[in-house]
Amino acid sequence: MTVPAVTTGSQQRALGLSTIAFTVCFAVWTIFSIIGVALKDELGLSETQFGLLIGMPVLTGSLVRVALGIWTDRYGGRLVYTLTMLAAAVATTLLAFAQTYEQFLVAALGVGIAGGSFAVGVAYVSRFYPQGKQGTALGIFGVGNVGAAVTKFLAPFVMLAWGWQSVALVWAGALAVMAAIFWFTTEDDPVIKRRRIEGGAQRSLAAEFAPLKDARVWRFALYYFFSFGAFVALTLWLPRYLIGVYGFDIATAGIVAAAYSIPASIFRAYGGTLSNKVGARVIMYWTFAVSALVTLILSIPPTDSVVHGVEGSVAIHFEIAPWAFIALVFVLGFFMSLGKAAVYKHIPAYYPQNVGAVGGLVGMIGGLGGFVLPLLFGWLNDVTGLWTSCFMALFVLVVVSLALMHAAVRRMTRLAAQPA
Repeated sequence: MTVPAVTTGSQQRALGLSTIAFTVCFAVWTIFSIIGVALKDELGLSETQFGLLIGMPVLTGSLVRVALGIWTDRYGGRLVYTLTMLAAAVATTLLAFAQTYEQFLVAALGVGIAGGSFAVGVAYVSRFYPQGKQGTALGIFGVGNVGAAVTKFLAPFVMLAWGWQSVALVWAGALAVMAAIFWFTTEDDPVIKRRRIEGGAQRSLAAEFAPLKDARVWRFALYYFFSFGAFVALTLWLPRYLIGVYGFDIATAGIVAAAYSIPASIFRAYGGTLSNKVGARVIMYWTFAVSALVTLILSIPPTDSVVHGVEGSVAIHFEIAPWAFIALVFVLGFFMSLGKAAVYKHIPAYYPQNVGAVGGLVGMIGGLGGFVLPLLFGWLNDVTGLWTSCFMALFVLVVVSLALMHAAVRRMTRLAAQPA
C-alpha cells in the first residue's frame, strides 16, 4: 500500500524534533562517563567494577531497542518516543538518591532506557521520507550522538559546582521537558495515520520478526557492533583513560573526550549523504581500513628499547604525545561516524516494512558493544596493566569485522557472476 504523501514541513518537524530529542536522550545515556569517575573514587571501585557501572545503561538501552522498534512500527513513534523519555527521566531522578554500588547498578539500568530512543527515532523518521532520501535523513538524525559531547562539556562543571547528584537531577529535568515538547509539537507518522483511516488488523509478531532470520541482518549488526558499540565504549572510557594516562583533571578530560564525540556524531549526517552517492559498502571498507590503522598505532604502549649500533647502544623511547592521541582519536571518531550511517542506510531499503524490528536488532547488537567493551577494557587493565590494551581489543575487533565483510562481498560477487 502507498503511504500518504507528507508535506515538507511535516518532514522537517519530525526530523528536527526527533534529532533534538535523541540528543537529550544520548546525553542522559552517557551520564556515567562523567559522574562515574566521581563514583569510582567515592565507592573505591576497581577498574572492572567501574567498567560494569558505566556499561549498565548501555546494556538496558541495547536490550530494549528491539521491543521499542516493534512498538514503534505498531503504535507509532510519537507515543513510544514520549513514553521512553518520561520513563528514563524518572529513572535518572532516582539515580540521585542511590547510595550503595548495588543501588547505582539498578539505577543505571533504568537510565539506560534513554538509549533505546534510537530504534524509535529511526523507525519514526524513516516513514516521513522516500527511499532515496532516507540515508541523508537518518544520517542527520544520528547526529543526536552529539549528546555525548554535551555531557562531556557541561557535566564536569555542574558536578564540580554542585555535586554529581545535581547532574542527574538537571539531566532528568531536561529529558522530561523534551518529552512534553515532543508530544505537543509532533504528529503521527503517515503509516499510523493510514491505519486509522483504513483500519485493519495489526501484523502478527511472527511477521515482525521474520526478517531477523536473514544472515545479512546479522552482518549489519556485526558492523554496527564496531562502528557504534566501540564509539559508545570509547565515549564512556576516554575520560578515565585521559586521567590515568595523561594526568588530566576531570574537566579537561571531559572537554578532550568531547573532541572525539563531536566528529563521531556530527559527521554521521555526511556519512548518510556519502552512502547515497558512492554506496554504503565502499564507506564500510574505508571505515574498517582506517580504523584498523589508527587502533594499531594507539595499541602501542609507551616503550623503551635499546638498539645496538655500530658505535654503541642507542636508547629509543616511544610514547604517543597528548596532541597526537587527540588527533588520532579525532580521525577514529570521524570514520566511525561514516560507518554508523552506512550501516543504517541499508535497513529502510532492504526491509521497508520492518524498520523497527531490524533497526532495533542491529541497534541492540551495536549497543551491546557499548556494554561489553567497557567491561573488557576494565578487565584488560586489571589483567595486563596496560592502558593501551583497550585499543588492542578494538584492533582485533575491526580486523575480524573487515575480514568477514570482505569474505561476504567476495561470496556475493561469485554468486552474481554465475549463470542464472
